[in-house]
Amino acid sequence: MSDKSNPATRRTTSLSVLVPVYNEQYLVATSLERLRVLAESPLLDRVQVIVVDDRSTDQTPEVLRQFAEKVSNERGKISWDFHRHQENLGKGGAVRTAIDCADCELSVIHDADLEYHPRDLLRMIPLFLDEGADAVFGSRFMAGEFKRALFLRHQFGNKLLTFLCDLACDLDLTDMETCYKMVRTDLLRTIPLFSRDYRIEPEITIKLAKRGARIYEVPISYTGRTYQEGKKIRWTDGVKALVAIARYRISDRVFKPDTFGSEVAERLRHAPRYTNWIADKVRPFMGDDVLELGANVGSMTLSLIPRTRYCAADANPLFVRELEKLRDTRPYLSAMRLDPSQPLTSLNGASFDTVICQNVLEHVDDDEDVLRRCAAVLRPGGRILVLAPQSPALRGSLDDYLGHRRRYGAADLERLAGKAGLRVAHVGGVNRAGSAAWWINARLLRRRQISLFQMKVLNLATPLLRAIEPLLPLPSLTLFAVLQKPGSGEVTS
Repeated sequence: MSDKSNPATRRTTSLSVLVPVYNEQYLVATSLERLRVLAESPLLDRVQVIVVDDRSTDQTPEVLRQFAEKVSNERGKISWDFHRHQENLGKGGAVRTAIDCADCELSVIHDADLEYHPRDLLRMIPLFLDEGADAVFGSRFMAGEFKRALFLRHQFGNKLLTFLCDLACDLDLTDMETCYKMVRTDLLRTIPLFSRDYRIEPEITIKLAKRGARIYEVPISYTGRTYQEGKKIRWTDGVKALVAIARYRISDRVFKPDTFGSEVAERLRHAPRYTNWIADKVRPFMGDDVLELGANVGSMTLSLIPRTRYCAADANPLFVRELEKLRDTRPYLSAMRLDPSQPLTSLNGASFDTVICQNVLEHVDDDEDVLRRCAAVLRPGGRILVLAPQSPALRGSLDDYLGHRRRYGAADLERLAGKAGLRVAHVGGVNRAGSAAWWINARLLRRRQISLFQMKVLNLATPLLRAIEPLLPLPSLTLFAVLQKPGSGEVTS
């Protein structure tokens, strides 16, 4: 990736401020006025304020109408966007509406009261620009400029919930319940959020952790309200948060459904033994200068490195961001967005002695053309290592769910290789027992997805499956083939 495309090397960014509002007629205008401090930051070239009135029942709509009228003709760094729900959807619903409208690089939630001051947001932005943060939380319990002394029971409750959330996602946060959570918008928009109320706080936190996000904390000031001043949270919200922590701890719904199969990629993380099994098949045929197509979130990449040069590529920008995180301590590793069905111009003429084509051919319209593109970046004598679903007889509902256009037999791949000017140097397979499980799920039960439970069972069963593999009279679920490019300088195993 070039430095220009890496946010950590840039010196400015943009911020969407998500403002959920419900019955705050006395405070909301002042709270919005405070956001003008963001325009003073040289690190922000644009600020988008998205206000969502969650069907307030007091005079909040009129206050917002007047405020919107006042700022309608303003021109400057801050733009204002106002929305109103036709039914009350809770804080979570208002936040989801605002996220859908966000178009800046970063997003942060700002409540419509006066407990938080947006000047503290300016402390968070450098961590995105300098440290490559994915999310920055403003902690009320780290040493800030000041904190209003209020209810001891609230502090105990917050610290208990934070501790339990930290246990659930293996973090060491000091303030999970903070409102000020600044997150990269492209990341936040791909996380499915379901909570209607304050449960959105542990939901966002746990799902960010499960996505492997780089989360930082900075101290912020806090001026809490009393109940007489309008504070809305109750002890019942704490109980709901406990239930939410348990719920999202066991859930694997951390990707919205998309055309890249991101949900499946996340579930594969829960089967590292199976990934290592496949990597053990691939490793003996690899050279030291490798291009991995379809690298996904890097599960197999980690099993195949180190190498002299290793380029991990995927068409999914979310996966590429995950791959970029692996580079900090691996100077030989690069990550890039690459669609093998398109000309591989972003490689800038680079060539490799090994191309790993992992679960790619079955997804594209023209697999022969993709194989030719792979061969074009391969040095004479180099190898393409193909992993693809085997046996057309197994095709079923799971293939449709995963976006498989085809399954392969050894003869199919041999014909394809010949058309691309390659020869088949080796054909094998992985996971014979898996073909029986696949047939039951895809053909008999006609299931549309692979569950997290099934992936965990697969991970636990992998040592046994490896041991009995030679004894089973079944085709392998995954086909593994080594395709050689003619020429001298063949890669040695």
